[in-house]
Amino acid sequence: MAHTFRSLAEPNYRHWFAGALISNTGTWMQRTAQDWIVLTSLTNSNASALGVTMALQMGPQLIMFPFAGALADRFSKRKLLIVTQALLGTVGLILFALVVTGLIELWHVYVLALVLGILATLDNPARQAFVSELVGERLLPNAVSLNSASFNGARMIGPGVAGVLTALVGAAPVFLISGLGFAATLFVLVRLDRSRLHSSGRRGGGGILGGFRYLRRRPDIAIVLAVLFLVATFGFNFNIYTATMAHVEFGKDASGFGLLNSIMAIGSVAGALASANREKPRLRFVFGAAGGFGLAVGLASLIANYYLFAASLVLVGFASLTMMTSANAYVQTTTPAHYRGRVMAIYAAVVMGGTPIGAPLAGWVADSFGPRMAMVVGATSGFVAFGVGLLWMIVSKNLRLSYDPRSRIRLHISYEGRP
Repeated sequence: MAHTFRSLAEPNYRHWFAGALISNTGTWMQRTAQDWIVLTSLTNSNASALGVTMALQMGPQLIMFPFAGALADRFSKRKLLIVTQALLGTVGLILFALVVTGLIELWHVYVLALVLGILATLDNPARQAFVSELVGERLLPNAVSLNSASFNGARMIGPGVAGVLTALVGAAPVFLISGLGFAATLFVLVRLDRSRLHSSGRRGGGGILGGFRYLRRRPDIAIVLAVLFLVATFGFNFNIYTATMAHVEFGKDASGFGLLNSIMAIGSVAGALASANREKPRLRFVFGAAGGFGLAVGLASLIANYYLFAASLVLVGFASLTMMTSANAYVQTTTPAHYRGRVMAIYAAVVMGGTPIGAPLAGWVADSFGPRMAMVVGATSGFVAFGVGLLWMIVSKNLRLSYDPRSRIRLHISYEGRP
């Protein structure tokens, strides 16, 4: 157990972990309340409107990510995070003010989702790359996994609390808690012991497009990003799956919706902690988990009982986080520090930037053919991604069958390239 949590021995990371857990809980509460009021208060169960909201929130990744990555490699990540975290908290407080005054309209949510997406685009690569400064290169894979555990631990708590609060007293208190939650990370960033930071001292060269130039020399990272794009775009539309299944298929209220997200987060935390226990991230975990994700979502789409459906989401969460955490750790640990901000910006764009395509598609499928068919689309993305990864491994590792007439068919493997 101590091996799993070894990064917490670093005081700076320990404080960051605690602050991030608080602010991430508020973020998940805000997402749950936002999605629920769009689906039930501002529209008449319109999953397409929910998809548009998600697209606006994730869309800036497709446009701004090279600029965001260059900022993270060029300037102090700590100072950049102080600005972005403060502004992200402000968005939650604006939503609180609009809801509590009764002025909230759908277009307000659209605009604030876009603003949130812009801020998150600037925040994400700096936050991802800042982890190596907190723990150093040796503990980086473990810290990346614990970050995912923290994020999904918050996901386990936040939606459930948000669902109960929204059902009992409305969405306004949820947005207030979310906005104030960012004060935790701001406090940690201001009080960090800067003498213990593991800065490389080298600024990123190659300009805004330096990350793309670097990836031209790294086909292994390129195939990881391709697999992630397939699953993240067409499979990771969890809010649409859980909201429409809870509301349309099972007739549940906001607390029932929040419970589904919290239960899925149980599997996500388990997947992140399992990854934290590994010394070295492996590509086979990325590709295998993509296939496992497809299988888990496909099985969940067939379940007719609400509680059995909720239980099946544990497997969905486990597979998705095993894939994401293994991919994140592999990309970060095999990328030099002075390129890491730009490469992680590309990573974030791949993971979240496909949402403007996938979320409206998932919403349209759910509206036209039902929520279960939307989940079938997500399952298919996992199977396709697994096939792409397997094909790449066969080609890149020269995997082939050879026949020996004196004995039997044998599998011959030779490998050229990176481990």
